[in-house]
Amino acid sequence: MSTLVVENLRVEIQAGARLLKPVDDVSFVIGANECVALLGESGCGKSMTALALMRLLPDGGRVASGSVRLDDEDVFALTEAAMGEVRGGRLAMIFQEPQSSLNPVMTVSDQINEALVAHRGLTGAAAASEEAVRLLEAVGLGREKLDAYPFQLSGGQRQRALIAMMLAGEPEVLIADEPTTALDVTVQAQILKLLKALQVQRGMGLLLITHDLDVASDMADRVAVMYAGQIVEWASRAALYTAPKHPYTQKLFAVLPRLDRRGERLDSLPGRVPGPDSAFTGCRFADRCPAVFERCRVETPSFHEATPGHWSRCHLAEPCSRDVGSTDAAQRNPGTLESIPRMPPATASGLTKCVLEVRDLAVHFPIRKGLLKRTVGHVKAVDGVSLQVAAGETLALVGESGCGKTTLARAILRLIEPTAGQVSLLGEPLANLRGEALRRKRSEMQIVFQDPFSSLNPRMKVGEILAEGMAAQSFLSVAARPARINDLLNQVGLPEDAVGRYPHEFSGGQRQRIAIARALAVEPKLLILDEPTSALDVSVQAQILNLLADLQKMHGLAYLFITHNLSVVSYLAHRVAVMRGGKIVESGMAETLLTRPQNAYTQLLLDSAPGKKALLPAE
Repeated sequence: MSTLVVENLRVEIQAGARLLKPVDDVSFVIGANECVALLGESGCGKSMTALALMRLLPDGGRVASGSVRLDDEDVFALTEAAMGEVRGGRLAMIFQEPQSSLNPVMTVSDQINEALVAHRGLTGAAAASEEAVRLLEAVGLGREKLDAYPFQLSGGQRQRALIAMMLAGEPEVLIADEPTTALDVTVQAQILKLLKALQVQRGMGLLLITHDLDVASDMADRVAVMYAGQIVEWASRAALYTAPKHPYTQKLFAVLPRLDRRGERLDSLPGRVPGPDSAFTGCRFADRCPAVFERCRVETPSFHEATPGHWSRCHLAEPCSRDVGSTDAAQRNPGTLESIPRMPPATASGLTKCVLEVRDLAVHFPIRKGLLKRTVGHVKAVDGVSLQVAAGETLALVGESGCGKTTLARAILRLIEPTAGQVSLLGEPLANLRGEALRRKRSEMQIVFQDPFSSLNPRMKVGEILAEGMAAQSFLSVAARPARINDLLNQVGLPEDAVGRYPHEFSGGQRQRIAIARALAVEPKLLILDEPTSALDVSVQAQILNLLADLQKMHGLAYLFITHNLSVVSYLAHRVAVMRGGKIVESGMAETLLTRPQNAYTQLLLDSAPGKKALLPAE
């Protein structure tokens, strides 16, 4: 099999009057049967690097300098016709969202056969069909999926079908761009295990692009950490995870939630990755670095071999400079973890005021068939669920997609009507409330959705978004609302000038802060948080988790936290309820359930979590 060598790769994109440089002097090597993880936050240039390797840059983009060699073949020197044979053949790429990568009007069979014809010349229907079945079976799908369209497959099945299509050209190097980001923990484990097995069986090189340190820990042989268009650290997995050298990598590890960090603030990584149009003087990480000193701001650091085979783009990696930044780093930057006051340990003891009580709640959807649409059965999305959440307490609701978590949340809020059971908020049953009475009661319970961009009105400014709920609930006078809006922005860590800006002008983490501020606008007692951090980088996730912990402490809020991220559960939740098939199969205190689960399904979720050791207390 082949070796992929990337040397001094620079990418430029002309965007109107702006010249963007998303990839700037990137070099790495992927050997046969080796997995290299390209790790970093969103905006670091990881995906643009992959697109450059595939020669799929967007309009206005070009490779300004550098080379990519697949064995002895210069990829950038190939004609487009020759590159068409390499792309999808010797060099293939799995994109982040399979739904957008698969043709919605072609069956799985047609799409695999298309690749077989293009890259292997299998023109006979029988031969192509036989090979398509073999490829599907290799990725864990049966031949019955050959005639399925993408919309008829689950997220994990679509990702498997896409992998089968990419394998059709028998690639020597496979690029996987965030292949498991939107998947449940169990499906994610299956896809990662599949990729690793296929890499070993076929001797492929694998470039895994991810922002998840746990995924990289499970998969990579070597890791390249990327920041602001450059690789800032390069090492074997063991070396990087044992002793990261670059301050940026150290910060990525420091913001990870873990069970033994409950009750303390997560370390923070303030600010954001500089944009690709930034002009740099000195180190690109200087403005966010806890160990910054004068030289960092005026001199660009070079790559230094801190230890054999472990490279870091940092002045502190130089032998003569290693003690410079370490002796007084805490004095220079008061934002280090050791200097942040720790919150009191979070426990459920003493929480006696019940905010939410759910008893035997059921939501059954009718199955109707025939011309007259007669009911022939029911889908039991929620089937007899009971739970309680106290003031100042977080109950995490954990389970795979389709288990009924979001349906349960909507039923609690009366966004859909329950089939049976009872929901009480602050001791008042909600079942009999109608019209104005129900609308008023909803001020006491609010929801924060998974995707803040789609849940915020793009045509409304932030001030209007925050005022909308107040107006609907007749909360405060019109004259008093601007002060309340400024107070909300301050609580969630946004500047006052955010009032006059639109949602698209903010980062993902800032938009989630806006969504949280909107939920708090009418002073609720219960917040339902539906996967509020699943689409965020680990650094932004830490900021949002700290914010939620602070707000709970400040207002005594009750949280129903819906998630499949067990690391977040281990850090934030007091109690955990595990849901499967519409039922709660296990519940208990977070420390007990995550370390000594009693239910086999709970154990499966824990075993499937990437970087499983990160969930547990440090030894």
